[in-house]
Amino acid sequence: MTTLMTAFKDEDTLIQALIDKSETAFRHALTECQPSMLYLAHSMVGNKLADEVVQEAWFSAMRALPKFERRSKLKTWLMRIVANEAKTRLRRENRQVSLDAMLEPDDTMDSRFDSKGHWQNNPLDWDGDSPEALLSSNELLDCIDDMIATLPDLQSATLNLRERQGYSLVEICNILDVSESNVRVLLHRARNRVFRCIEHFQDSGECCTI
Repeated sequence: MTTLMTAFKDEDTLIQALIDKSETAFRHALTECQPSMLYLAHSMVGNKLADEVVQEAWFSAMRALPKFERRSKLKTWLMRIVANEAKTRLRRENRQVSLDAMLEPDDTMDSRFDSKGHWQNNPLDWDGDSPEALLSSNELLDCIDDMIATLPDLQSATLNLRERQGYSLVEICNILDVSESNVRVLLHRARNRVFRCIEHFQDSGECCTI
C-alpha cells in the first residue's frame, strides 16, 4: 500500500495535488510541515496563540497556493506564512518589539562570539560521568528553554530556526522577511543570552532569564 511518505514523487506533484484539494496530499503536508510550523509559531507568539496562528497560516496558504511561484521550497514558503501571521497577531496584541530595538549593541556580550557566530570562550567543562552532572544538565536545558521563551520574538524565532530546525541563514531571511545582516545580529544576540544563562547556571546553580 502506498504510504503518505511515498505518495508523491516530487514537490511539484504534491503542490498540484494540494491545489486539487486532495485529502491525501493535505495529510502528507501536515505530517511533513505542521511540527515545524507550530514550533516557529510558538517561538514568536507563545503556546496559547501558536495553534491559532498555524491554523490561519494553513488557510492563507491554501488560498494562495495556486499563485505560489515555487522560488523556494514549499515548507519554507509555509514557514514564511506562519511568520507573517505571527507578526500580524503580535501587532494586534500590541506586543511587537521593533527590529531596531533588537539590533541595538550589547557591549557586555559582544565579545563572546566571533564574526562567524562561534563562541570565542566556551563555558566551563562539565563532569558528564556523574549522576549529579547529568541531573544538572537536564535542569540547565529546562533553564535554557525558559530563557528562550523570554527572548524578543524575532530573536527567539531566529535561534530556534537556526539551532533547532537547521535552517540556513538564507532560508531564515526568507521565512522572517529580514536581511541576512539582521538575521546574523538577531542570532548573535540570542546566542549571547544563551551563553549568559549557561554561565550563570554553572556559577550559581540557579536559572537566570535576564
